[in-house]
Amino acid sequence: MIKVLDGVRVLEHGTFITGPAASMLLADLGADVVKVELPGTGDPFRAFKGGLYSPHYQTVNRNKRSVTLDTRKAQDQEKFDALVKDADVYIQNFRPGFAEQIGAGFERLRGINPRLIYCAISGFGADGPAAQRPAYDSVAQAASGFLRLLVNPGNPRVTGPAIADLVTGFYAAYGILGALYDREKHGTARKVELSMFEAMTHFNLDAFQHLFSASEVMGPFSRPSVSQSYVLECADGKWVALHMSSPEKFWQGLATAMERPDIFRDPRFASRQGRIEHQEDLIQVLRPIFRRHDRGEWCRRLEANDVPHSPMYTTAEVPDDPQAKHLQLFVETEHPVTGPFRTVRSPVSFDGERPLEVTAPPVLGEHNEELSHGWKPRGGA
Repeated sequence: MIKVLDGVRVLEHGTFITGPAASMLLADLGADVVKVELPGTGDPFRAFKGGLYSPHYQTVNRNKRSVTLDTRKAQDQEKFDALVKDADVYIQNFRPGFAEQIGAGFERLRGINPRLIYCAISGFGADGPAAQRPAYDSVAQAASGFLRLLVNPGNPRVTGPAIADLVTGFYAAYGILGALYDREKHGTARKVELSMFEAMTHFNLDAFQHLFSASEVMGPFSRPSVSQSYVLECADGKWVALHMSSPEKFWQGLATAMERPDIFRDPRFASRQGRIEHQEDLIQVLRPIFRRHDRGEWCRRLEANDVPHSPMYTTAEVPDDPQAKHLQLFVETEHPVTGPFRTVRSPVSFDGERPLEVTAPPVLGEHNEELSHGWKPRGGA
């Protein structure tokens, strides 16, 4: 495994997803990440399914070490300060003002380590009328206008994973990497700040650009109609997804796969614009056709005719996909306490070398002794 961030030391004071996700992304690239947690309970995400090692916690905490410190206590703050002194990056995702209350504010930590890149992640920003509002994933999605694009008006309910939390973690890692580069180039240690609201609004850029450039307010079906995206049930109850886009060859390939060249002679479906305007009609035509064969048969036909498609897998099906196996997308390791750990490897390879090494998320305080007198390399003496 090529560790492009080998030697970079990251101190994470995060809970739930945004901060831990940011540090995990850096850890996946080889950074040495130490997670600071409260004694006894640790990151609240640990206990989401009982115990202190929930799948929620495991999702964003691999490749890290864990120490338990309550920085409001003098002895623990001394240990914390020793870690800060040798760190390159500090990450927290507290509500504005809380870091200062526990001795982890920007000015104090920068006084200990002038080269420290300090990353503060918030819900709505460090100041302003909404700064002290509590923010979680769905709140940030809603505030940015993104959630409105996901909710089906016919059955309005929140769906899908924690997009805002994870996206914010990605943006935080992106900002930290920029700050690291700037520090190496100019010697300047930056304070990196972002909020879930800002991150999700930027992630929703397409909708805002349509608003500003064309006065178009996008809805849940705006992009799927333009991209000509479909999900269709097959005879075996499994589903297939199509993304037809604009090239006419894809439509001709679909017609051949369906053995229905007549469909695209229909004036409603004969042109790209017609298919966009009459997408609901086209869905009603495609549904009974796709129910005639099972998913395997449709995938064979679609692939033979170069139609952009994929089985619409459940999560349980993805590890058995031949391409996933070829790419070694799922990796395993063994934790001495918790046992086997399986996860999805980082998607980024360097010089053709896949990142197949992983360490399991740490149990609470696993590295207390190892790091009791300051920063040492993983497993170091």
